[in-house]
Amino acid sequence: MVAPLSCFHCGLPVQTGNAYSAVVLEESRVFCCPGCQAVAQTIITSGLENYYLHRTEPSSNPEALPGVVPDELLLLDREDIQKPFVTTSDNISETQLLIEGITCAACGWLIEKHLKQLPGVFETTLNLSNHRLAIRWDAEQANLSDLLQTIRHIGYAAHPWQPDAVSQQIQADNRRALRKLGVAGLLWMQVMMASMATWPEFNLDLSQGMDRLLRWVSLILTTPIIFYCSTEFFTGALRDLRTRHLTMDVSVSLAIAGAYIAGIWSTFTGQGDLYFDAAGMFALFLLSGRYLERRARERTSAATSQLVNLLPASCLRLNAEGTSKRILLSELQQEDNILVPPGHLIPADGTILTGHSSIDESLLTGEYLPLTKKPGDTVAAGTLNIEGPLTIKVIALGEATRLSAIVRLLERAQSLKPRLAELADTVAQWFLISVLLVAAIVGFIWLQIDPSRAFWIVLSLLVATCPCALSLATPTALTAATGTLHKLGLLITKGHVLESFQKIDTVIFDKTGTLTEGKLTLSRIQPITQLSEQESLELAAALESHSEHPIARAFGRTTTKASNVSSAPGLGLEGTVNGQLLRIGRPDYVSALGHYPTPTMPSEQGQWLLLGNTEQPLAWFALDDQLRPDAPALLQACRTRGWNILLLSGDSSPMVQQIAQTLKIKDARGGMTPDDKLQVLKQLHIQGRHVLMLGDGVNDVPVLAAADISIAMGSATDLAKTTADAILLSNRLSSLVSALSVAKKTRRVIIENLSWATLYNGLIIPFAAIGWVTPGWAALGMSVSSLLVVLNALRLTRFSESA
Repeated sequence: MVAPLSCFHCGLPVQTGNAYSAVVLEESRVFCCPGCQAVAQTIITSGLENYYLHRTEPSSNPEALPGVVPDELLLLDREDIQKPFVTTSDNISETQLLIEGITCAACGWLIEKHLKQLPGVFETTLNLSNHRLAIRWDAEQANLSDLLQTIRHIGYAAHPWQPDAVSQQIQADNRRALRKLGVAGLLWMQVMMASMATWPEFNLDLSQGMDRLLRWVSLILTTPIIFYCSTEFFTGALRDLRTRHLTMDVSVSLAIAGAYIAGIWSTFTGQGDLYFDAAGMFALFLLSGRYLERRARERTSAATSQLVNLLPASCLRLNAEGTSKRILLSELQQEDNILVPPGHLIPADGTILTGHSSIDESLLTGEYLPLTKKPGDTVAAGTLNIEGPLTIKVIALGEATRLSAIVRLLERAQSLKPRLAELADTVAQWFLISVLLVAAIVGFIWLQIDPSRAFWIVLSLLVATCPCALSLATPTALTAATGTLHKLGLLITKGHVLESFQKIDTVIFDKTGTLTEGKLTLSRIQPITQLSEQESLELAAALESHSEHPIARAFGRTTTKASNVSSAPGLGLEGTVNGQLLRIGRPDYVSALGHYPTPTMPSEQGQWLLLGNTEQPLAWFALDDQLRPDAPALLQACRTRGWNILLLSGDSSPMVQQIAQTLKIKDARGGMTPDDKLQVLKQLHIQGRHVLMLGDGVNDVPVLAAADISIAMGSATDLAKTTADAILLSNRLSSLVSALSVAKKTRRVIIENLSWATLYNGLIIPFAAIGWVTPGWAALGMSVSSLLVVLNALRLTRFSESA
């Protein structure tokens, strides 16, 4: 076969011919579709042709962007709809739009320049980090719908952006935590220099006046660290004391407050060591750890908000006379009749009244092949109507839809997560109780022996046993390992993953998009007549270019034209090409055109389509979802570790068993709903199994949430990626094999860190109790202990994929 050309705009293959072309940068360029050609011509006529000189990545294919319905855009011009996201003063309107399709910085330049050419547009600013476009325009000269349509003309999709309240709150908390961390770090460095100058070990022979000045400077600089940066520790300690549940906040608060009070006493009396540097150091270390935890939690707030994008913003409601009117989804009611044209998302669960079509349910089931639907069949919200118009009676809206049921499964499954954090809190609580009891006993004894030393010895004990090294032992190792795995293509989003890898004994795989590529490809052409493969492909592509079915994408584009093309949902296409009537699709459907016997399929492997005319069959086309090349290696790595392997797929076709046979998977089940998968996982948990789940679709979200470890493919839906514990960014299954090796080394490093931290705390307690360790040396020992833990964890960054 002829190697396909690449589209100059989006880089997708142009299978045959060059039907779509335009002169760009003084050369004739080939495009894969009329959409790319139209976008390029719009850019050229706008005088922005230099965009193609400066872009660093191919542009997005306009046909792959979310569909835009003209009358839906007109809804956005209504004042009641604009109120939440548009502010208007003296006819000057301002809003923020979320732009889809941006691939590089040149896209931002193109969008801003093109919009500024429009009459009435005063200002456009695109933030490339979050793809939000801030725009100001004259409401009398331009409508919002005009701006959105203009952006569409140059190959991007724009939507009104409305912030999610929960996400906004988390982002505000993150900014506040980052400010506290920055203030603590900046001030602590200054306090450290001032305090060290007063230490006798440095023998600086300071004058009495300079010594007093440095003490007061240290006090002034430390005070914001205590009363601004460390407030959450004191608040947490008070809460814990009220609820009689000790956590690290109590120990940390005692150490920080004790060091601060001791420093104040030393400043006013001019005697003894300053301990302001110790207080600042505690605050800085602990604030750093908590900020990283906060950033990790930020991801979870996006899960619910992602569901908004799965449903259309509007729909066509039918009145009693049978005419349609576009309304917002919020205005739709149960028992309403709606019209869903081909290529549109279904807005609610319903029953088909009239029409035949194919429905793409990949959003819910993860399977790429659409299902044929007829009057009387039910359809689900969020699925895509592909071939023919449907009249649907609404039977469920909002929380009652099948999509919402999956969300409820997600929330229920998340409650089944292993609570390793609770176990860690329990251990820490007993450790803190022990330390406080020891400190109280030691303080009482020293009050009897030498009351003047009792306070300093108790403070040394609290500082020396502050669980910084213990608290850093696991997070630092996980952070280093996470960074290493990120370089290898696996993004860890939750800290328990690498710890839990060692407990895994069962792995569940999804099929489509996980073990396979998740898209149909044309794997073989077998002509039956004298036609060549290329001639057969051109005839088939001419028909398929009129279809939105996923199968059609496997045939690419062609210069050959087809006319009078009609679709028979679930059967195939019929049309006239080069004067002859053709059909392509199911063999029996094609044979019925000429009333000839249906030929035998060349093989049972894959999906075969037949092309034929009124006289004879012309060619067979084999379509297949290709197995990922590194899938066998991953399966072998799982078997080497003795793991039980299951294949659970929403696909009910024979492909499930074919994949299972190829990969030698004994337990493979097809036609599984999200609830079915979750029930299987529950049974495994009842049996005491620890399960790793690898999936990619919204249908996998509940089981991803409930598994001990869940990994989503990089090509997975946003909801699946937000729910998963890790994301395979590169889509290379070989990265998981590397992850197993990193997990083993990480566990060893964590054990080493915990052992050292425990040994240090165990050894330092008796020395501090007998007064051999001053608060200054205690702070230094704690810092060295923490540093050793960090350096040991950094060994994980030297791991390579070949290791």
